[in-house]
Amino acid sequence: MSHLTLYSYFRSSAAYRVRIALGLKGLAYDQIAVHLVRNGGEQHAPGYLALNPQGLVPSLQHDEALLTQSTVICEYIEEVWPEPALLPRASLQRAYVRSIMAAVACEIHPLNNLRVLDYLTDKLNLGEEARLDWYRHWVGLGLTAIEQLIAQHGLAGTYCCGDTPGLADAFVVPQIYNARRFGTDLQPFPHLQAIDLACNELPAFQTAHPAQQPDSPDR
Repeated sequence: MSHLTLYSYFRSSAAYRVRIALGLKGLAYDQIAVHLVRNGGEQHAPGYLALNPQGLVPSLQHDEALLTQSTVICEYIEEVWPEPALLPRASLQRAYVRSIMAAVACEIHPLNNLRVLDYLTDKLNLGEEARLDWYRHWVGLGLTAIEQLIAQHGLAGTYCCGDTPGLADAFVVPQIYNARRFGTDLQPFPHLQAIDLACNELPAFQTAHPAQQPDSPDR
């Protein structure tokens, strides 16, 4: 029987995506916390770098294989455990879902992850307000584009694509969580707000929530 171990940090939106995908698949996994702040960041420790040379989370150990990058991990999960499907079967719908995934993982997140925000303060000496302005500017642009994508394609139902939760939702919900945490105004995004609300009624999303993780200080 396959064994899964997820290297995760409770507030990492990338790890959050993978936790949602695993939950939607109903897959059991062990979790090892990699604290991104404590002791200068446990992701920089030699032991972890031996697993993931990028020093990022998440990493997913599947038996003897080690996978990195949240998009790759989610696609791998979909291929190895195809049911329930997290990608639609029609090619154009799959492309739409992947465009939302890429908008989050390739456009929004790289400009707003922890190491970028730390660089702004530690190396460029930006104050906290400037740091927040940076975050809100880029996340606002990204969410505006996704909101428009959803409206233009007309494929959303309860969730980003129809009435079945999938990978687009697994990427959107953690980004909305982070946007809310940094005080981003979400009023311009009615589609995204409605999808986020519906998703967070589901056990897979509730279990994956940062506050429910074993390394969360809220537990």
